[in-house]
Amino acid sequence: MAEEKKIKLIAGPMATISHRAYRNLVEKFGGCDEYFTEMINAGSLLANSHFEKYYIDPAPVPEKLVWQLTGHDTGKMIQTAEILCNLPGLGLDLNMGCSAPDIYRFGAGISWMIKPIEETRELVKGVSEVVKGRKRFSVKLRLGDDDFTDEKFFSFTDMLVSEGVEHLTLHPRTKKEKLVRPPRYHYAEDLKKRYGDSISVYVNGNVKDKPSFEAALRSCPSVNGVMISRAAVQKPWIFRQLSSDQEKIEVDLEKLALEYIDDIQLYQPEEFWKTRLQRFFTYYSANFQFGHYAQSQWINADFSSPNNEDLRSRIHSFFEKCPDERLKLI
Repeated sequence: MAEEKKIKLIAGPMATISHRAYRNLVEKFGGCDEYFTEMINAGSLLANSHFEKYYIDPAPVPEKLVWQLTGHDTGKMIQTAEILCNLPGLGLDLNMGCSAPDIYRFGAGISWMIKPIEETRELVKGVSEVVKGRKRFSVKLRLGDDDFTDEKFFSFTDMLVSEGVEHLTLHPRTKKEKLVRPPRYHYAEDLKKRYGDSISVYVNGNVKDKPSFEAALRSCPSVNGVMISRAAVQKPWIFRQLSSDQEKIEVDLEKLALEYIDDIQLYQPEEFWKTRLQRFFTYYSANFQFGHYAQSQWINADFSSPNNEDLRSRIHSFFEKCPDERLKLI
């Protein structure tokens, strides 16, 4: 009997989320196969600002880390790739998929799919020469601009592969398509069939539980892995649920929330506490029947209070009012 193919599970890159404290949280439930970092801006890292050391902290599992690089300047990105290659980690990824307006207008993210192809080729070739033999070289991308065609898309990926990219992560939507538009998973399958075993392919988008995970794999059964972002912030145990039939465990959601605050205070600068905690609890509050109330209470806490005591008090108050929400069997 043929051995069943193992589908890798990957924590996707999210601004203000994909840092050491979040990886600690996921690891408490057994972890996942790879963690992509939040975007590391080439110009900022080269400027060696006070905060950059927090972006390049590889703990607690450096062997599972993929550094994600962003920027608009080819020369600076190549220089930054050299810095990142000297750090622990299994891979370096170029972000060509972020379509946030501030990233796109800056000439980064998905802009690299829309710029003249030779400009993007110069970047890919330069980074490839730095990375070769040191880390896995990958690109995270979308389908392209809203006027994309199959010919444009595959011509672009052919260029990436010809210049040394070894791995592709596809979010199969165009630049402006919102999350309500179903992802076109078949393009991930098409990529895998086009390049075979020479290129590994991950698919990203809309996977939030076991049924959606299985539905995605029915559409692209040949992919090597599935990347999960937002749902893994709400449910940091999701990788455990998808990877095995382990015995169910009971999670104390109040304790988990308070421990996350502890780790943010340990591993992030005080200037970052508010944004990191607000973003996390925006997703985490969706676990509860009264999630809108929880979210409103938590993200509007007084983050200037010592030790984040106001947020801690609000969390405790919520579970006092809603005691049935505290323990969850996963």
